[in-house]
Amino acid sequence: MKRLLTFAAAAALSAQCLVSCSVPLKNDSRRKNGLGNSFTANASVTIDKLKAEGKLSHSGGEWDIEFTAPNTLSGVRLSFADGNVEASYKGLSFSVPQSAVPVKAMMTELISAVEENAAKDELTGEEKDDTLRISGTLEAGNYTLIVDGEGNLCGFEMPNNGLTMSFTDMMLTGGTAEPTSAPEEVTVCVTTTSSTAAVTTTTAAA
Repeated sequence: MKRLLTFAAAAALSAQCLVSCSVPLKNDSRRKNGLGNSFTANASVTIDKLKAEGKLSHSGGEWDIEFTAPNTLSGVRLSFADGNVEASYKGLSFSVPQSAVPVKAMMTELISAVEENAAKDELTGEEKDDTLRISGTLEAGNYTLIVDGEGNLCGFEMPNNGLTMSFTDMMLTGGTAEPTSAPEEVTVCVTTTSSTAAVTTTTAAA
């Protein structure tokens, strides 16, 4: 009887091992870190019902986003540096308008996520549609940072905050925010109805 019970227990353990071993492992991967690169890119931002478009630039510790849409934000520029935020319109400085407050808050979260991960030697995350999705947590909630094949920024999401950002037509720039002297092939993300994918384009320097 004892032998029968022992055999039954061993068989159950073997079956459990087979089931657990048959479950595919999470597709974790590593990529080089391009989050510290200076760049300019087109930005598309959705925060709940607000949809905004603009041009994003990053150089060193400075970030700027100038809006082209909607009309209530068009021409407004938000500049982030040393923990401070300044708003301007056609060169005139003023307080951050109420319509830009949600974007200001989410840009602050994006900057925090990028700077946190830019300090790493390599980026680690989950491969999906030729992009790498990096998960993390900030005070405002969980986030997903999305990078392309070169480790450059191409998306940012905070589902609990209704936030989605995508960055396209990226051009890498030098430390003085001038385009590199030669055309450079840059892989950028495009947003589709089902997922965020990566495509390769050739961008010529201005």
